[in-house]
Amino acid sequence: MKLFWTKEALLRLQEIEKYISIDNPAAAVEFIDKLITHAEKIPDNPVKGRIVPELSTRDVRELVYRNYRIVYLVRNNSVDILTVFEGHQLLKKEELIKTKK
Repeated sequence: MKLFWTKEALLRLQEIEKYISIDNPAAAVEFIDKLITHAEKIPDNPVKGRIVPELSTRDVRELVYRNYRIVYLVRNNSVDILTVFEGHQLLKKEELIKTKK
């Protein structure tokens, strides 16, 4: 199974790194690397993540890394990382709509 990152998800990673790097640039790079490594394990067991509560759709799931939610879409032969955001926030459905276009 292949893993793909949407433009939205990559943009979010950049924003997270930029925010963390305000205080500690080295920690920001390390955190993003670990978050990506965590996400890269999803294709090994794509149903490991829980169903996203805001959507209740079986094919859109999420894994949590520290306090960040990694939201992904399970397809037949691939997994698409749709977005990444802080865990205390609710999923913004319009981000997923932009991703699917």
